[in-house]
Amino acid sequence: MVYAIIAGGVFLSDLILKRYMDKKYARKVRHPRLGGRIVLEKYYNKGAALNFMVKRPNLLRIIHTVILVVVGIFSYFLMRLSGHALEKTGVALLLGGGLNNLYDRYTKGHVVDYFHLNFGPKWLRAIVFNISDFCIFIGALLAVAGSEVS
Repeated sequence: MVYAIIAGGVFLSDLILKRYMDKKYARKVRHPRLGGRIVLEKYYNKGAALNFMVKRPNLLRIIHTVILVVVGIFSYFLMRLSGHALEKTGVALLLGGGLNNLYDRYTKGHVVDYFHLNFGPKWLRAIVFNISDFCIFIGALLAVAGSEVS
């Protein structure tokens, strides 16, 4: 049950943030925060990370759907096992973030990204993220780390 709450919490929190950004902020206008270390900037991403497959949005939506179905099936069997807390937490974060971005792809035709980091290497500064992206990344790390421990 706790893992469903984690996945649902990720999904709902990012849904609320994306709706807020869509209503309150104009596209491609930068709003520095935390001394300029974080920059809010609404961006509509029709591709995957770094605009990968931006010219093939329908194929990307299919691939995204298939991946989430596989993760969902894996999650179903994983949740039936005792233990595996790290792995389960990772998969819950993956599902919540992945479903939120997929929801955007189906309802809007793009994923709403809304902040980027203004520190680190140039390639990192160029990427616009949303909370789901971080949850997907952290979830994948936790799932892999959890599978190594088991």
